[in-house]
Amino acid sequence: MLDSVRTRLTFWYVGVLALVLLAFSAGTYALLARSLRERLDAGLRSTVETMALSLERERAEGESEEEAARSTIEDVHFPLQSLAVCDAAGRLLAGKSAPGQPQPILPSASLVPADTPAFHTLPIEQEECRVALRRVRVTSAESNFIVVAGQSRNTITEELESLRRIFFIAIPLCLALAGMGGWFLARKALAPVVAMSEQARRIGAENLQDRLPVANPRDELGRLATTFNELLARLGEAFARQERAIALQRQFMADASHELRTPLSVLRTAGEVTMEQPHRDESEYREALAMINQQTLRLACLVEDMFTLARADAGRRELELSDFYLDELLAETARAAAVLAERKGVRVAERSSPETLYRGDEGLLRQMLLNLLDNAIKHTPRGGEVDVTLARSASTVEITVADTGAGIPLEDQPKIFERFFRADKARSRTGGANGGGGGLGLSIARWIAEAHDGTLELRRSGAHGSVFAASLPISTQAGRKV
Repeated sequence: MLDSVRTRLTFWYVGVLALVLLAFSAGTYALLARSLRERLDAGLRSTVETMALSLERERAEGESEEEAARSTIEDVHFPLQSLAVCDAAGRLLAGKSAPGQPQPILPSASLVPADTPAFHTLPIEQEECRVALRRVRVTSAESNFIVVAGQSRNTITEELESLRRIFFIAIPLCLALAGMGGWFLARKALAPVVAMSEQARRIGAENLQDRLPVANPRDELGRLATTFNELLARLGEAFARQERAIALQRQFMADASHELRTPLSVLRTAGEVTMEQPHRDESEYREALAMINQQTLRLACLVEDMFTLARADAGRRELELSDFYLDELLAETARAAAVLAERKGVRVAERSSPETLYRGDEGLLRQMLLNLLDNAIKHTPRGGEVDVTLARSASTVEITVADTGAGIPLEDQPKIFERFFRADKARSRTGGANGGGGGLGLSIARWIAEAHDGTLELRRSGAHGSVFAASLPISTQAGRKV
């Protein structure tokens, strides 16, 4: 039962209230008891002062000590008090008892101070009696008296007993009402928590789009629910990314298997055909070996591209940042691509570029440029031209690679950066650098651009060729994994 927060809150509430009520009751009881005792003593003090004045007046009028004592007793009237007048030796001269009150007793004449009331609590007839004593000196008549006023403490005891009974009834009743009220309030206050708990129990991987109810977004529970909903949103995004990554990985494996099957099949077929006859001409062996070498090169480039993308997807490819001149890198890459283009009869033109100091991964950017140039050369017919330009602004550099090929069909343009995508046979723009159309070159080029916080896009494509543009920001970057 104590496992419930609602129960613990109720017990804490009732316990604290009980301590407060007990402290209040004890304080009230002590203050009332003190007030009653002080009021009793004040009444007795007033009585003995009045009796002292009456004795002085009666003796001044010439009455004897006994007559003065009786006159004082008769004149002074307090319904709840018993009175007595004694001589200096303590002998009773006159006295009277209030109805139901015992006659006060003089404890000892030696205990009575002069001119100042003294108070004693004496047991008289099974009751406690509060007694006030005072010595009275009548100088004019040369008389000494002792006046005594007493009152039972039963009235005080009864009032305090009534107060205790009230406390014994009121405190448990208040605690019971407070406990029920605390239980209700705790249940009401924790109702949103119960609702959130039940809703959270129903949320799983299949319904991460559901959210916890938020009754009041401005209070603590509302902020807790909002924070939990934000966590669910992040988890949903993470699950979605994971599902997309799994789907992409499956597609990647399927496409990779398909791409690897063709060169392997060619290699196996070339070997089997060559080995069918025990003796062949040297030219036939050379032709078979050339075919095997070509397919091996294609496999090597394809595996290297797949390894690069796999490391990029796993976030284990760290940028090796350095300062270099991007215009020089562009010129070197264009000269290297021109050698490949010359065999096909395509001219590579590198326009004059402004001096551009850049900080980035030189090796990756070289691979991006080679992929773009290789892709352009492969799909530019003999006699065509590939132009490479570099333009610089205050915050970015833009590299464009333009060719004079047949262009990309409009329906294929949104897909050209997908892995292993192949456009129609007239224009398959998915080759890799020095490779053989593995369908990963443009994907790797875009990843490299994005790893440098840049972009790579197809600027335009038509009957007169295509233009690819890579935009890279000029900024100082810290080494990081991408």
